[in-house]
Amino acid sequence: MVDVYVGVGSNIEAEANLRLAFTALEAWFGTVRRSSVFRSPAFGFSGDDFLNAVAAFETDEDADVVESVLSAIEYGDGQVRNEQRFSARTLDLDLLLYGGMVDASRRLPREDVSRYPFVLAPLAELAPALVHPLTGRTIGEKWSRMAAAEPALERVGALIELPKKGVRALFPEEPPP
Repeated sequence: MVDVYVGVGSNIEAEANLRLAFTALEAWFGTVRRSSVFRSPAFGFSGDDFLNAVAAFETDEDADVVESVLSAIEYGDGQVRNEQRFSARTLDLDLLLYGGMVDASRRLPREDVSRYPFVLAPLAELAPALVHPLTGRTIGEKWSRMAAAEPALERVGALIELPKKGVRALFPEEPPP
């Protein structure tokens, strides 16, 4: 089993879309641990604030399958994602860490982990003792250093789960067993 960490973000109907994302991740991968939800201003463009969180789960699936599932969740309900890097997002799911994999072509580990407080804060909440595969520092240590230099994020709290019925309608096929 591999430990997987996924960044979850939205600034369009954000609460509903984050709930759907976590419910869909659980439908595909089983038990998913969730960070608190953090509010942050739009970065790189003018727009509504984002809600961000991190999902963590274990899987036997390879990284290609995980990436395909994340894409299916993002786009499975007709989600619209502007091709611009910094723009409004109905739902954005980013594979942050896949075990200790270091793979530049996959962008693993995702550099956002070391760059943005809205990624590192929820990750540090879930896995403070996790060692970053490139730097050798713990996620908690990285967050402590970043938090000292960055403006504070607003912790919104936890999301209330949606009922599981109807989740599979988001996908063309059943989740794997």
